[in-house]
Amino acid sequence: MTNELSKNIEALADSIQWFGQASVKIQYLGKTIYIDPFNLKESDQADLILITHPHFDHYSEEDIKKIATPETVIFCPTELVESANKLGVAKVYGVVAGFETEWKGISIKAVPAYNIVKFDKHPKERGWVGFILTLGHIRIYHAGDTERIPEMKHIRCDIILLPLGQTYTMNTVEDAANAALDTNASIAIPIHYGLYEGKRQDAEQFKSLLMGKIEVIIPVMN
Repeated sequence: MTNELSKNIEALADSIQWFGQASVKIQYLGKTIYIDPFNLKESDQADLILITHPHFDHYSEEDIKKIATPETVIFCPTELVESANKLGVAKVYGVVAGFETEWKGISIKAVPAYNIVKFDKHPKERGWVGFILTLGHIRIYHAGDTERIPEMKHIRCDIILLPLGQTYTMNTVEDAANAALDTNASIAIPIHYGLYEGKRQDAEQFKSLLMGKIEVIIPVMN
């Protein structure tokens, strides 16, 4: 990896905003991207919205309405297409794991997200997803609500956004750290803790476990 690419990865990772749970905002080349918008305090104009699954803290119509415009495009699991089409956006695309497309120079790929142990929380058969975005030469993997799953060993990314709570997602902080290592990420950002599950100390432990292996950025909740 060149020094320039490394700096670009770090700059992009530093610029990602976190609103709690899995809700993040990414800005790239004038495009505003939200993943699982939730707990938003202000209105905005989203170009692209990605939804991982239908739980209230991931698919929040109230929050989507704060950022949706007639030009906004939404990618979401197929079961949400009908309801998302009522939100006044330009286009809604249904996705399943394996879906891949390009949108205005951004590569979008849906990948599996599910629980193995807590299988009643996010069952594999529901077909819910995480997303890999390729922004220029940088790959961002938003894992969605998931445990450490075998598919992660086949994902390669530069930045990973990974759930840390142990009630609905990862079983342990160690599992989350190993999931980050599975993907060969250079930067890991823990999410999905601090509201309904997990605590700040978990993020500190996550950082400690990955010290010397992966840079960990502990985000401030906006």
